[in-house]
Amino acid sequence: MDGREQALAEAFDGQAAQFERAPVQTDPVALARMVEFAALPPDSLVLDAGSGPGIVAEAFLAAGHRVHGIDLSSEMVRRARERCARFGDRARFEQGSIFGLAPAAAYDAALSRFVVHHAADPLAFVRAKVERVRSGGAVLVSDHVTDPHGPSARWHQDIERARDRTHERNLTPGELVDVFGRAGLSAVQLAEDSFELDFDEWFDRGTPSLSKADARARVLAGNARGFGILQRPDGGITIRCVRVLVRGVR
Repeated sequence: MDGREQALAEAFDGQAAQFERAPVQTDPVALARMVEFAALPPDSLVLDAGSGPGIVAEAFLAAGHRVHGIDLSSEMVRRARERCARFGDRARFEQGSIFGLAPAAAYDAALSRFVVHHAADPLAFVRAKVERVRSGGAVLVSDHVTDPHGPSARWHQDIERARDRTHERNLTPGELVDVFGRAGLSAVQLAEDSFELDFDEWFDRGTPSLSKADARARVLAGNARGFGILQRPDGGITIRCVRVLVRGVR
């Protein structure tokens, strides 16, 4: 691993327990939507890049597919193996980077969820998935996105980075579609939906460089599409986010 990948591995080793319980990660409706949007043939061999604790892999395995998951975090890999043990040899997980896999077109599909915003080069990351998918196979990304309005997006990204040192940048929906086009994918489709985060739950599973009080003050000072702020009567903060699914064909 390079220095950036090592930092990500260490951060997610520490976050793993809270990450695995987070409502946004375990939402069964969102997982079912991702499986449906992927529209894969039965018994597809799927590469899950940044597979985390195996939550997405489990959904695709339960739908009848085979999954090879790869993640930088050894603790995430351990949890994924435990979660998906009941699927036997249909599930395989290893610690490492997608860039370390041989670029043989071995998979029917390659997917990732909530990974692109950690990528220093989103285009290189998507191309790495493309290179490992057979002709006619699918590439799928799910990620939360930001505001097309520059100042609003910058405010959003400043907060994300203050809350999580591994955060690089959220793309806009249009930027993510453009990445798929530049990666040579065709029949590109986008679907968008919304989800909500509780500020305290979200902040507490991060790797912050700001105190919680300072982050809270920054959050209450602005608003953006993809990071809308609602202060509740109980004193808590709800963050209204936008998530997209993007699919393309090699």
